[in-house]
Amino acid sequence: MPLDLLVPGVYAWLQLPGGRGSTNAGVVVDADGLTLVDALMTPEQVEPFAAAVEELGLPTRRLVLTSSAVEHAGGTGRFKLPGVYGSPQASVHLDQPPNRASWDALYPDHAGGFDDVTTRPVSHVVASDVQLTPAAAVLVTGGQMAENLVVLVPGAEVLFAGAMCSFGVTPLCWQGDLARWADELDRLAELAPIVVPGHGPLGGEEEIRELQGYLRACVEATGDPGRIGPGPWDNWRHREHDAVNVERAALVAAGDVDAVPASMLRLAGLG
Repeated sequence: MPLDLLVPGVYAWLQLPGGRGSTNAGVVVDADGLTLVDALMTPEQVEPFAAAVEELGLPTRRLVLTSSAVEHAGGTGRFKLPGVYGSPQASVHLDQPPNRASWDALYPDHAGGFDDVTTRPVSHVVASDVQLTPAAAVLVTGGQMAENLVVLVPGAEVLFAGAMCSFGVTPLCWQGDLARWADELDRLAELAPIVVPGHGPLGGEEEIRELQGYLRACVEATGDPGRIGPGPWDNWRHREHDAVNVERAALVAAGDVDAVPASMLRLAGLG
């Protein structure tokens, strides 16, 4: 599978139709080499991506993680040389031992692939917006987790939103803040007309606004998934995530920001 050329020097790696355990990644060409955005999950996903990157014939200098979740960071061990850029939260998470039982439960179709997953730690912590290279800026945001990163390529009018965007796929938020996430999307919607989400096909402002509407519907449901009204999300995949998202929104609204939703524990095979 080849990289998708979006504009000269900017590529997307799309795993479609997308869904839990099936994320996208990106590549930005700079004067000194390549910047990768996210690293996918298991070797069966990472190896074709790495081969396509190597076909570009340029050194990989940087790897930016939009989230510390294994969907985005599981493949970091395949890229030995580039600096790994992540949020302070991602740095803490990737210094901890993995929970293989949760991975197997959350991603049953990939359970056999986790035996060879070894993540790298974050080598460069990004705590504020930074012009990482002449071509790419890393911006600090959050809501999907307490801390997320996105990569903006202003000259190409492309935003790699990573974990902050899911298009046509129900997001999963069990340790973030859905209300804050929805508010942060106002900023992201104005950054670039081409948005590469973490899950699903390419989109733009319209798709960001649909995601924003869903997140706000989860907040307004006040703990009851049955109160999520109709919308574009009616046909999204993975609506089993509704229960987690609504429960998490209610916990945060009640001030219990450290609680893991019981519905998430069940989804992860821990409850």
